[in-house]
Amino acid sequence: MAQQGSHDPIARKDPHAGHDQHAGHSPAMFRDKFWLSFILTVPVVYWSAHVQELLSYRAPAFAGSGWIGPILGTVVFVYGGLVFLKGAWRELAARLPGMMTLISLAITVAFLFSWVVQLGLVAADALWWELATLVSIMLLGHWIEMRSILQAQGALQELAKLLPDTASRVTESGEETVPVSALRVGDVVLVRPGERVPVDGTVREGTSDLNEAMLTGESRPVRKQEGDEVIAATINGEGALRVVVTGAGAQTKLSGIMRLVAEAQTSKSRAQHLADRAARILTVVAIASAALTLLVWQVAGATLDFSIVRMVTVLVIACPHALGLAVPLVVAISTSIGARNGLLVRDRRGLEEARHLDVVIFDKTGTLTLGEFRVVDMAVADGTTESDALRIAAALEGESEHPIARGIVRTAEDRNLAVPAANGFRAITGKGVAASVEGADYTLGGPALLSAESARVPDRLRAAADAAASRGQAAIYLLRQSEALAVFAVADAIREESREAIRALHKRGITVAMLTGDAQAVADAVAKELGMDTVFAQVLPEDKARKVQELQRGGKKVAMVGDGVNDAPALATADIGIAIGAGTDVAVEAGHIVLVRSDPRDIPKLVSLSRATYRKMLQNLWWAAGYNIVAIPLAAGVLARWDILLTPALGAVFMSASTIVVAVNAQLLKRAAL
Repeated sequence: MAQQGSHDPIARKDPHAGHDQHAGHSPAMFRDKFWLSFILTVPVVYWSAHVQELLSYRAPAFAGSGWIGPILGTVVFVYGGLVFLKGAWRELAARLPGMMTLISLAITVAFLFSWVVQLGLVAADALWWELATLVSIMLLGHWIEMRSILQAQGALQELAKLLPDTASRVTESGEETVPVSALRVGDVVLVRPGERVPVDGTVREGTSDLNEAMLTGESRPVRKQEGDEVIAATINGEGALRVVVTGAGAQTKLSGIMRLVAEAQTSKSRAQHLADRAARILTVVAIASAALTLLVWQVAGATLDFSIVRMVTVLVIACPHALGLAVPLVVAISTSIGARNGLLVRDRRGLEEARHLDVVIFDKTGTLTLGEFRVVDMAVADGTTESDALRIAAALEGESEHPIARGIVRTAEDRNLAVPAANGFRAITGKGVAASVEGADYTLGGPALLSAESARVPDRLRAAADAAASRGQAAIYLLRQSEALAVFAVADAIREESREAIRALHKRGITVAMLTGDAQAVADAVAKELGMDTVFAQVLPEDKARKVQELQRGGKKVAMVGDGVNDAPALATADIGIAIGAGTDVAVEAGHIVLVRSDPRDIPKLVSLSRATYRKMLQNLWWAAGYNIVAIPLAAGVLARWDILLTPALGAVFMSASTIVVAVNAQLLKRAAL
């Protein structure tokens, strides 16, 4: 895609973070080096005297055939082995010897020893075929490794492909097709039916349903009209939209998601630091074991070439290659899985620590609730249906901008009710509103309206109003001819997803608390309805972080979930800060994890993903390092008395096999149930 480089954050990774021994390398480079080295290795192996003896055949002899091994082996060492030698130089320059150092030491010892033999300075067998096969197998292992890592990051690459290359920009003289990179804030673009939105923006003209599933996971198309925001890469429905650009290229939400996920994949967690330390320790152990192997066999009277082959085999089989892959590959896969499930991992420590959570604290408004008023309960008098009462109330409040009035109107819209027109609208100061609807006169208002109208209220409606008041909810009455027809309990509506989220957290053994500045009665009502364990009500913004600290001092691992500016200190203080994606930029920046879909049900998924990721890391670390307990003694020749010996090439096969096992095991994380 032509413009991908301009908005693909993956290209901006820190080359020294994560799996840094491959900085500047690509799967294609290792692939090309492997195939050419493999082709050159075939004649080296075929004309090797050792292999001919083992397999009981005789290769054709001709003038110079004795130099096939030295010449082609040297080419393989220089061409195929140079990448390892450069990697070792970087490791040693950083004083952090690792797998590249071990590989380079093994192939360099084999190369120098073989030339010493070839020149007749030592009477022994050269190691040309072992050297060539060792380099080829190492290249194959690194090629497989890099392909696995890039496949794990494939979700990000696929997201990048979703952005179109061009857009239709609307100007005073008409329309023009321009590259997306040429768009600027304030430009107007035309999005035709079926096209992908090229930028973030605000609808200036038109109405359509947009498919936002690739970003939010919401399967149903979302209605967009004048004034609504649209997101780059979402798919337009059947209507045409004119959109004012608010963000293009690297400034879109899609690019932000890609950038943060890429950064999370390259950031180092405690587990990665542990793996790095283990790799360095294993490198030292391997070099010491190799030196000891050489010394012991020489003291035991073995030939020099036999001792060197044992030493090289130890160096090769102990290479912590799989250990270096064990954690980065799991992290790359887990962060990609998180992104596909609405979990944007900004800091890997958040994903790593989620498995330890004891308490999840939710901010109420905008997190557990919609942050908007709705009719949350209602009661009607005999002869009146809930639908009729609600649509008449919505007609009366249709022209009002009061939050409670808008809540009644939105509830009618949510229920797809046909709201009739209201005539003769008038406001009753301090009491409510009045209008004529479908030929009848109605009034709507709070308790003050009842006194003014001397209204008659059935016991059922009065009980419902008292119950609403006890929950801190507003009770709004619908009257006709001073007779109460209905009472509406209006409050900040609870998200339907919140109930499922809290049940799922309880199943995972996690305590759930709510933190809010609302009155105790309001907070208790919401907590009771949701089945929460603890309520912190009437908490000032500056005290929210202090509540988090109180729980932490009690030895609890705490996650804070919030969406507002006043939640940012608590998000930063918590062991894990989880920001609602639809919240403020400040809250998002303070969080370790961002819920892209603003769906609290994704929090239990975070816990499950964290636990599955940790299990997979442990499995990989054991696969990567544990086999050396048997492999190093075997490579050193402890079973030589029984003629059981490993060649350097076979050692490379075993080492590469452990790498492949680690890569395959990491891929199985994709099957984890969240």
